[in-house]
Amino acid sequence: MKQPEHGWLRPALAGAAAGLINGFFGGGGGMVLVPLLAEWCGLGQRKAFATSVAVILPLCALSAAIYLFRGGLELMPALPYLAGGLAGGLLGGRLFKGLNMTWLRRGFALLILYGGVRALLG
Repeated sequence: MKQPEHGWLRPALAGAAAGLINGFFGGGGGMVLVPLLAEWCGLGQRKAFATSVAVILPLCALSAAIYLFRGGLELMPALPYLAGGLAGGLLGGRLFKGLNMTWLRRGFALLILYGGVRALLG
């Protein structure tokens, strides 16, 4: 694997931030990771989104395993969400290549804003 121009420290710190957020909240590490990959680590927007998905998958699996072993996760009620998530992930992955990055960034920003407002009011 080729070492990034800026070394391994920034990517490792970006991954650590995503893992920390994922561990605290059971998800959401990508919301931190995408901007860090794009702005701080120098990846293009499209690569930042795609790389985030690749990084978040094992982080989510690890977080889910920890929640499962500590008794905070019931697998059977989660299955319908998993099925829907797989279908949505397949569709999103197929549509991703043709999306305008400006609109994708705006949609991502609105999603983060919506989540933040819900968390503050919630």
